[in-house]
This record gives sequence, structure tokens and C-alpha cells, in this order.
Amino acid sequence: MDRAMELIRDAKTIAVVGVSSRPDRPSNEVAKYLIDHGYEVYLVNPTETEIFGLPVYDSVRDLPKPVDIVDIFRRPGDVPPVVDDAVAAGAKVVWMQLEIVNEAAAEVARAAGLEVVMDRCTKIEHERLG
Repeated sequence: MDRAMELIRDAKTIAVVGVSSRPDRPSNEVAKYLIDHGYEVYLVNPTETEIFGLPVYDSVRDLPKPVDIVDIFRRPGDVPPVVDDAVAAGAKVVWMQLEIVNEAAAEVARAAGLEVVMDRCTKIEHERLG
């Protein structure tokens, strides 16, 4: 089992950053999947207020408690402020979804002691656990 699979297996709390209320968006599908599979999921998007009956927060720092994984659905160029937010909020892992890679942001996260996963999907990795 690789490290990404271990991280999703061991996580209890996940913040989904860039979540959308639109059911056709991957962020919506993944957030719903994580909720349905028992994770404590916090939704983050400053342009939304409620999704799946849950409050949507403006930033990771606004969450009521630190999370294990910050799951990022943002363009690569928009990742650095999310990483800064994750570091400030005391998150353990920064996880960039499929096709999202930002090496500079990853280095900032690692330097702050966070683990980093890039270009992988939390849903796919969870499904691989069987």
C-alpha cells in the first residue's frame, strides 16, 4: 500500500476546498462520496453557503477544528493560498486532486511539516482500499 492510500485510510476529517453545489462537478461528487463513506467532511468555498445540508466555510482557517486532509479542487495557480491556509489551520496533509500539481506550494507545505499528495483523487484512492 502506498502512502496516499495510507493517508486516506487513516484520515478521519477532510476539508474539501473548492467544492461546488453543482452535482456535475467532480468536487461535488467526491465530497458526497467522502461523506457517504463516514468521513467528517468540511466544505470550503467562499462563494457557497450550504451544500448537502452542511455549512460551507470561507477558508480552512474558519473550520471548527483542524483536519487531517485538505483536499484541493482548485487550479494549480490557485493552490498556494490554500496551502498557506492549511498550514495556518494546523492540517496534516495537503492533497491536490487529479491534474493538480504545484511544486512550489508542495515545498511550502512540506517545509511546514505537512505531507503532500498531488495529482491523485481521494475517492479513487479510497475505492482502491477495497
